[in-house]
Amino acid sequence: MCSSDLLGTSIARPLIAKTLVTKAREFGATAICHGATGKGNDQVRFDLGIWALAPEMKIIAPWRVWDIKSREDAVDYCIEHDNKLNMPANQLYSRDKNIWHLSHEGLELEKPDTAPDYDRLLMLCATPEKAPDQAEIVDIYFDKGIPTRLNGKEIGGVDLVFELNKVAGKHGVGVIDMVENRVVGMKSRGIYETPGGTVLYYAHNELERLCLDRQTYSFKATASVTFSELVYNGMWFTPLREAISAFVDKTQENVTGNVKLKLYKGNIIPQGVTSPYSLYSEEISSFTTGSLYDHKDAEGFIKLYGLPLRVRAMMQQQTKDLE
Repeated sequence: MCSSDLLGTSIARPLIAKTLVTKAREFGATAICHGATGKGNDQVRFDLGIWALAPEMKIIAPWRVWDIKSREDAVDYCIEHDNKLNMPANQLYSRDKNIWHLSHEGLELEKPDTAPDYDRLLMLCATPEKAPDQAEIVDIYFDKGIPTRLNGKEIGGVDLVFELNKVAGKHGVGVIDMVENRVVGMKSRGIYETPGGTVLYYAHNELERLCLDRQTYSFKATASVTFSELVYNGMWFTPLREAISAFVDKTQENVTGNVKLKLYKGNIIPQGVTSPYSLYSEEISSFTTGSLYDHKDAEGFIKLYGLPLRVRAMMQQQTKDLE
């Protein structure tokens, strides 16, 4: 995976797997078929998701059984069997789209030294060159970590993502070109469009900086890496993922407030954060001395904080004298 990946593809697979198992049992089916290729991550995610919920279920993956070895082979198969395609021959990218994102892989993107033709490729986002010359401000309100208002108006989660996809996409926000490490051991390159998700992630992080204490914020950042790896690798239905999710839920109890952001030609520019649970104290943080902070106290703190460094330095001096 990649550190800038917002998991638009992998986060959707557990729900799909759960729905497949539910429907399979409703129909009394003993097998589930999926169309993931034999080289990608999705085969791992679907197989593990299905088996975590229905270990007895047989899984059929045609790409691992038939003689289809490429997207061209798949297209030829469709033509031969009179299955109409919804894309022209020069648009045979491997694409995955949901309310959170749109990904593109294949064709010229398989050459990492080749620049993407964004004007032909992008479907959710404008290029910076074609984005408006006028910036736009968005105001997002979070209630215990959940975004519930956009520009002062109550809005549901799905509608919020759709609306931010339009607004942020118009301003060219949320496009990344990355090389990632697949679960099956190879590297792959993809273009990801996540306009609304990018804005929400940025805004939520800005609010957490204000509301979380240093230790919690730091540990959450560490835990997020493990959480992301679990999701990316298809390990959603595991005790560790559930435990990390419970921890994150606890951290969000005071993550409430407003975040204002300026969107301009692919950039997100902070415009202010407010929260009734803010841990920022102007009296303490200001260069002007307040009643809660005495500059003289810093000297004793630094002496204790740096004691291990001084002890080590003295040891090095003593051993050097013995040489």
